[in-house]
Amino acid sequence: MDDIAPEQARGALDLVERARQEMAEEIGLPRWYWWGMAAGWIVLGTLGDVLPPWAAGMATVTFSAAHTAAASRLLNGRRRTDRLQVSAEVAGHRLPLVVVGMLAGLVLVTVAAALALDADGAGHAGVWACVLVAAVVGFGGPEILRVLRRWARA
Repeated sequence: MDDIAPEQARGALDLVERARQEMAEEIGLPRWYWWGMAAGWIVLGTLGDVLPPWAAGMATVTFSAAHTAAASRLLNGRRRTDRLQVSAEVAGHRLPLVVVGMLAGLVLVTVAAALALDADGAGHAGVWACVLVAAVVGFGGPEILRVLRRWARA
């Protein structure tokens, strides 16, 4: 070990750090999670349009409880695929906060889109707003999460 030059040691440490960063980039939620969330978004939007407010509220609470139960295992981000499981140190502890913040932001976008569509006179504005946000969630959820993780250093 005494024969290692400082440049070689630095190069080896840099290589290890790059490998750790590549693994950290793989951390996230499986694709089916995002499509399930998108489908739930559309269902809630539709129920909100056809049910009385109290029933739509109950459906939202039920969906939230089911999502919490299903996502609690996934939100640590450590098991995006069956082939990869990283340590909690690499995954970080802020990922659940980033995901919850992202979902809260998407709720705000849904409400804003529904209000804009309703002001424009669109029929079923809530459903169309949910379809719009569901498409964003389904197609872009992992990419949005990756960007938000980078911004939050999570």
